[in-house]
Amino acid sequence: MMTFPTLDETFRISRLQHSGSKARMVLDTDTYNEIDDQFALTYALLSPDQLSVEAIYAAPFHNTRSAGPADGMEKSYEEILRLLDFLGWSADGFAYRGSTAYLGAERAPQDNEAVRDLIDKALASADDDPLYVVAIGAITNVASALLLAPEIIEKIVVVWLGGHNLNWPHSREFNLVQDVPAAQVLLDSGAPLVLVPCYGVTSHLLTTLAELNEFIGGTSPVGDYLCQIFKEYRPDSFGASSVIWDISTIAWLINSDWVPSDLVHSPLLTDQVTWSVDASRHFVRAANFVHRDPIFRDLFGKIRAYGGA
Repeated sequence: MMTFPTLDETFRISRLQHSGSKARMVLDTDTYNEIDDQFALTYALLSPDQLSVEAIYAAPFHNTRSAGPADGMEKSYEEILRLLDFLGWSADGFAYRGSTAYLGAERAPQDNEAVRDLIDKALASADDDPLYVVAIGAITNVASALLLAPEIIEKIVVVWLGGHNLNWPHSREFNLVQDVPAAQVLLDSGAPLVLVPCYGVTSHLLTTLAELNEFIGGTSPVGDYLCQIFKEYRPDSFGASSVIWDISTIAWLINSDWVPSDLVHSPLLTDQVTWSVDASRHFVRAANFVHRDPIFRDLFGKIRAYGGA
C-alpha cells in the first residue's frame, strides 16, 4: 500500500479555491479518442491571458479508434502534433508521449517521458504557485506520477474530467473505467482534486455542426479542422448535437463561476465502479453544473480572434 504525505485539510481546501490569477498548467489528453480533446487543447492554448500551458502529455486509450492503449497513446501524440502545427506552436520540449499500458490491478506505475516531465515540473513549482494538472483521459499518467513521487501532492492541483455525477447509479465513464485502479490511486492519494463529472454535469456542453460552421468555420485552419472532425465523427449531424465536455476543465481554470462546484468528501470508488460515501475522507471539489453559453462564447471568440475573423 502506497503511503502519501498527509496534507493539512485547511491547506488542501485553500488549494481547491481557484485564486483567480493566471494558472500554470499541463494537459494530459487522449486526444484522438473522440473530438472534444481537440477543442480543449485549442481552448487552452488560445487563452494565454488566463493560462500558461507548460506541456501536453499523450494519454492511452482503447476503443474503436485504436488497436490498444499503446496505439491510442501514439495516435493521440500524433494528433497533438497536428493541432500544434495548426496553432503555430513548437512541440519541442512541450509535447510528450505517455503511458503505453494501464496501471491495472497491480497498480504498477508507468515510467515514461510524460510522467517524468510531470514530476519534474511539479517538484520545481513554488509552494505558493501550484501546477494545475488538467487530465481529460484515463488518469494513468497522473496516477503513475503520484506513485513514483508521492510528494508532488503538495505541489499540484489535479483537474480531472472523470466519472459521472456523484449521485449517478454507476461511474462506468470512459476515462475512469479504462483504468479503475489509477482512478482509485488519485481519489485515495489526498492530492488536491477538482473532479469534473460527465453525465449529469458536463453533458450540458452540446453543440452542433451548424453552430460550429457559423461561428468558427472559415476563421482559421484550426477552426476548419475542428469543424471537419466534428462532421467526420458525426456524419449523421443533421439535427444532431455532440457533447464537447472536455472543455469544461479549461473553463473552470478560466472562470470557475462557469463550472459551479461543491466541496465534498472524496468519493470512494468501488471495484464495481460505483461511488460510495465515507465522511471521514478528505475533501475534493466536485463540479455540479456547467454554464454552457459563456463557455462556448469564450471558446468561439478566441478561435475567431486567432483567425482574425
